[in-house]
Amino acid sequence: MKELSKIALAIQPSTTLAIDSMFKQMKAEGQDVVGFGAGEPDFPTPDYIKEAGIEAIRNNDTKYTPSVGTVEVRKAVCQRLKEDCGIEYQPAEIAVSNGAKTCVYASLRALVNPGDEVILPAPYWVSYIELIQMVGGVPVVVNASEAEHFKITPEKLSAAITPKTKCMILNNPSNPTGMMYDRQELEAIAKVCVEKDIYVISDEIYYRLAYDGREFTSLAAISPEIKERTLIVNGVSKSYAMTGWRIGYVAAPAPIAKVIGNYLGHCTGNPCTISQKASAVALSASQESVDQMKAAFEERRNYMVERMNQIEGVSCIKPEGAFYVMMNISKLVGKELFGHVIKDADDFGNLFLKYGKVAVVPGTGFGAPDFVRWSYATSMENIKEGLDRLEKFLKGEAV
Repeated sequence: MKELSKIALAIQPSTTLAIDSMFKQMKAEGQDVVGFGAGEPDFPTPDYIKEAGIEAIRNNDTKYTPSVGTVEVRKAVCQRLKEDCGIEYQPAEIAVSNGAKTCVYASLRALVNPGDEVILPAPYWVSYIELIQMVGGVPVVVNASEAEHFKITPEKLSAAITPKTKCMILNNPSNPTGMMYDRQELEAIAKVCVEKDIYVISDEIYYRLAYDGREFTSLAAISPEIKERTLIVNGVSKSYAMTGWRIGYVAAPAPIAKVIGNYLGHCTGNPCTISQKASAVALSASQESVDQMKAAFEERRNYMVERMNQIEGVSCIKPEGAFYVMMNISKLVGKELFGHVIKDADDFGNLFLKYGKVAVVPGTGFGAPDFVRWSYATSMENIKEGLDRLEKFLKGEAV
């Protein structure tokens, strides 16, 4: 038999999905495990949104729609972007698809030719590097340290740009770090991108989850010059606890949105019609439920950060958005626990799951081998139990 695609064979499995799958398997086996792996709100989808989906089924709204989504849902996206971010888009500049991940992939497909370089700040979401390679692009990783609050500087960005650079991916607020670029930092990055004439795929899926009264700024709101080079990726998964509904969107200049729509028309068809109906309501109705979830996340973050920094051997900086904490384990590297020497975050994660019965995501898949990611999109009870187990684990006590 002939060999399979070299591109497909080179794709690595998702670290976050692998950890979550292992956690769920252990849970199903009756083991007492606590999970901090999945980037998924633990809240149910608000009832008024669920009712909109049920009503769509009752009304027989179950047929094909345009590949880029209904006019109704695209208008709702435009309304939300204007109200929340102060940026004007028309429905022709919006492409809706099956989750934000598909939207990142379709955006890369629209921009990147084989051999084009794509700048990727690290730590990065695990799927970005694979998605770049899946379209034949060349990832150019630009590292940002914890001391830099995991944010790249305009100088680092400029130094990474070559004649082969086509675009960069900016995730703000960030998964996995939870850090957020403020307006001044974005202005400096936008200036470089405009001067060097590169596109930016700005993944803003966590934009509603900014804490301590911080105001989120969308990259596209900085100037008309950067807006025409920006593809905003967003969706309903994180803000409205609608992960399984699979609705994301791209907001981009009309010619780019059209190319994305052409691509989606052949590879995915339209996103789920029922989910589109529910998403239109989520985006256009009262945003009170979002604010309630955000308040709960902020409370959990505060507890996790304070408690984690009291535990000897580990530390973290306080994230500004999303629902993740990056725990620094560099002091544990080279030390022995349960008869094993910890070489990196993978070793830590495997040992912590086996002996501490806690699932966290190793930072190796994020380009941060001295860190592990905790998600606080889980109950305060689980957070307290997980940190109790961390203390015991680091003392060599198994659960």
